[in-house]
Amino acid sequence: MPEASGRDREIVVYGASGFTGALTAEYLARTAPGLRWALAGRNQSKLEAVRHRLAAIDPALSTLPLLKAEAGDPESLRAMAASTQVVITTVGPYLNYGEPVVAACAAAGTDYVDLTGEPEFVDRMWLGYHAEAHRTGARLVHSCGFDSIPHDLGALFTVLQLPEGVPLRVEGFVRAGGTLSGGTFHSAVTAMGRLRQSRQAAVERKRAEPRPQGRRVGGIVGPPRRVEEAGGWVLPMPTIDPQVVLRSAAALDRYGPDFRYGHYLTVKRLPVAAGLVGGLGTMVALAQLPPTRKLMLKLKDPGDGPSPEQRESAWFKVRFLGEGDGSRVVTEVAGGDPGYGETSKMLAETALSLARDDLPPTSGQVTTAVALGQSLIDRLSAAGISFTRVS
Repeated sequence: MPEASGRDREIVVYGASGFTGALTAEYLARTAPGLRWALAGRNQSKLEAVRHRLAAIDPALSTLPLLKAEAGDPESLRAMAASTQVVITTVGPYLNYGEPVVAACAAAGTDYVDLTGEPEFVDRMWLGYHAEAHRTGARLVHSCGFDSIPHDLGALFTVLQLPEGVPLRVEGFVRAGGTLSGGTFHSAVTAMGRLRQSRQAAVERKRAEPRPQGRRVGGIVGPPRRVEEAGGWVLPMPTIDPQVVLRSAAALDRYGPDFRYGHYLTVKRLPVAAGLVGGLGTMVALAQLPPTRKLMLKLKDPGDGPSPEQRESAWFKVRFLGEGDGSRVVTEVAGGDPGYGETSKMLAETALSLARDDLPPTSGQVTTAVALGQSLIDRLSAAGISFTRVS
C-alpha cells in the first residue's frame, strides 16, 4: 500500500474552482458523506465560492478545508500531496501545468488521478516519474475521465467475457453527443501543435519500457467501413484511448498470449465521416503554426463549459466486438454527458476506490484496468454508467 494510506485526509481536489473540478467536488459532496477531503487551488475567493455551493448540498461542508496550491509554487504542491492519500487534478492543459503535481505525488507516495487525453504528457510522466512512484508506492493513474475509462474498462469487461489463454481481438466503436468545454478545446489544440514532440516522447518511452514476456500486444488500424453492430460508418480514432487499452493488455495476462485492439469513431452517414476527417485535418494543420494556433485558442476561454441543459442532453455509447477461440461477444458501456457529468463521476469514483477499496498491489504509472479493474467497474455501474453484454 502507498505511504499515504495512514493519512487523515483521503482526497484533495486540485483545481476545484475550474469547470470540471467544481463538478467533481459537487459529485463528492452529494455521494460521499463523511469523506475526509479538501479543495485546493490558487484563488482563495473562488475556492470559497465553491465551498459555499457545496454547503448548500451538505451543510457540514461549510468548514471544508481550503488549500492554496499552484503549479508555480512547488512547495505548496508538496504540502498538498503530503496531506492526503489521493490528489485529483483537473488543471490543464497538463503539458503546461501537470508535471509539478505528478512530481509532488510521486515523491510523497500519494496516489494521483487526472483526466488528461494528452499522450505526450502521459509518456513524459512515465519517463520522469514512474520509477520514483514505484519506489514510494504512489499510483499515478492518468486519463480517468471519458479519456479513457469507458474504453479501458470496457475492453477489460469484454475480455472477461472471452476464453482465457487464447489470442483475443477486440474493437471499440465510440458514439457520443455533447459540447466541448474551453479547457478540453485548449488541451486538444495544444496536443495537435506538438505532434513531433509527442512522437519523440513515445519513441523514448518505447525504448525504455519493458515489454511483456512471452506475449504479444498490438493495435488494429482498420479502414473506414460500415459495421452494423456499431450502428454506422466507423473511422480509426487516433486518440489516447487505444494506447491506454494496449498498456493494460501488456500488463495483464488475462488479455491472452496475443491481444489486438482497434478503436473507432462511429457516425451514421458517410458524408458526415468525410466532413469530420476534413475538419480535423484542417485543425491539425492550423495548430502547427504559432499565429494560427493562438487564434484558435482565442475561440474558447479555458474556464468555459456547457450549460446544465446542454449537459443534460449529452450521452455516450461505446460498443465492443470481442473474438477469441471461436467465441464472439458484443458488449457496451453507456452513460450520460461524457465530457463533464460522467467525467466528474469517473474522476471521483476512481479517487474513492484508490482511497477505500481493497485493490491489487500496484505502484508507478498504471492504468485504471490495472490499478482498479473490477472494483471501479462495480462502482461506476452502481453510479449509473452501464457495462452490459449485448450478445
